[in-house]
Amino acid sequence: MKAISIKQPWANLIAEGKKTIETRTWPTNHRGRILIVSSKIPNIAPAGQALAIANLTDCRRMKRGDEDAAKCPWCPELYSWILSGVVRIRPFPVKGRPGIYETEERSYTLKGN
Repeated sequence: MKAISIKQPWANLIAEGKKTIETRTWPTNHRGRILIVSSKIPNIAPAGQALAIANLTDCRRMKRGDEDAAKCPWCPELYSWILSGVVRIRPFPVKGRPGIYETEERSYTLKGN
């Protein structure tokens, strides 16, 4: 499965469904499921853990009006990665890397089960 490491507190906000746009300086052609992993830096719990699975539905230049969903100010140089269908999972350790990376496909346990 494809994964992306996201710094805190934004990884937790995505897992909670409060942040539906991730912003990056680079675009991606990937569409579909993506594992949301909390970066180890800064060391905010649960650092270095997979937190959720989201559906990456679109990637485009950031627009005015994206600020609330992205939890950041508008910046025309950024790309908005549109996330939907976020499902929290029981956290487990993942070694993060820059960019989108491949992780081992596994059975994910939904949080609370």
